[in-house]
Amino acid sequence: MKKLLIATTNPGKLAEITRFLSDIPVKIVSLSDLKISEKVEETGKTFEENAILKAKFYAQKSGLPTIADDGGAEIDALGGEPGVKTRRWIHADRDSTDEELIDYTLEKLKGIPLQDRGMQLRAVIVLVLPGGKYYTATAKIRGIIAVKPSPQRHLGFPFRSLMYIPELGKFYNHDLMSPQENEQYNHRKRALEELKPIIKSMLTTRMGKE
Repeated sequence: MKKLLIATTNPGKLAEITRFLSDIPVKIVSLSDLKISEKVEETGKTFEENAILKAKFYAQKSGLPTIADDGGAEIDALGGEPGVKTRRWIHADRDSTDEELIDYTLEKLKGIPLQDRGMQLRAVIVLVLPGGKYYTATAKIRGIIAVKPSPQRHLGFPFRSLMYIPELGKFYNHDLMSPQENEQYNHRKRALEELKPIIKSMLTTRMGKE
């Protein structure tokens, strides 16, 4: 069976991408499976640039077709912040924890009325094939930042405990949404759907290590 590397250290992303690719006969491997501990310096100015950097780096390290992604929150009232710096929004020298991001966001929006608390989550997913050819897909979902976060957390996805989707009447949290709602609304799934035909065609070639 062909192998596909999911190049992320975020357990939530790894589980989500693996779940959304479960209908494809490919063996998903992680960075930890391959004992790869090196990190990529994310110097890109956009989500796409960072996703390409990561996917190319780990594809070269592993010799495998590789998926990497980059994304984050864009808050209307803050001019699109934190954007590409989502995890480094608070601390320049380290990634913020989920709880730090939740608390910091609520403090930044203190006093802002609900109608002005719009936001979106954007994800850019990149598939790099051996040889360097790559494909990108982007998707986003919009909602509002609630005044109080959901008591339920989704490890690795702090903004899903903050973003409320009015049309659903629910927080954007996999555990709170029905299977049908997850199918319809998950932005990472929508991006992956664009890449699935390429992944499937990869399975008919000799690309990737057996």
